[in-house]
Amino acid sequence: MTAQSINAKITNIIKLRSNHPASIREMIQSDFAKRLQTLELGLQKTQTRLEQFEAKYQWSTETFINLFTSDQLQHSFDFDEWLGEAWMLEKLQQKIAIVKEIEFVD
Repeated sequence: MTAQSINAKITNIIKLRSNHPASIREMIQSDFAKRLQTLELGLQKTQTRLEQFEAKYQWSTETFINLFTSDQLQHSFDFDEWLGEAWMLEKLQQKIAIVKEIEFVD
């Protein structure tokens, strides 16, 4: 294993101190589960909205972004919203990945 691959596997550990560690752990796990549920619901809504734009304009979101960012399309409310939804999709996916990688250790 190289030093670089060892560093890639290092994770940060957060320690909390409490007189009621089991209760704190349960609360935090519950909060993360709710947060994940909220993020996934937002992801579904964003994906549905992107699908609506794709159906309306007969372009994939990737094609749209390429056309828009290369100044081949004029600004419109729909295009601005579509771009915002594409950005939102990326951010939601990143946040979901972060929450899913959290592991509770003893």
